[in-house]
Amino acid sequence: MATVTISLPESLKSFVESQLANKGFGNVSEYFRSLLRDAQAKEQEARLEALLLEGLASHSIPFDADFRARLEAKTEAILEKYRDRVRS
Repeated sequence: MATVTISLPESLKSFVESQLANKGFGNVSEYFRSLLRDAQAKEQEARLEALLLEGLASHSIPFDADFRARLEAKTEAILEKYRDRVRS
């Protein structure tokens, strides 16, 4: 596993220490890995959302209005599931 060293002002160091104590992280590395995984998931969600919206907006596949409405509703449900996952 690679090592990364960062410098933090005292206020952020105190915040990290409080997060360790309050959220049950075993060490600073676990906490930062969790933050990075969350950021990565948000990035992936944003990319997926952009691709889905681009596909819907392209109108390159001829959907009838009813199918398009169901597809948009299903897409929104999927996106909401990812948003909920990222928020928690």
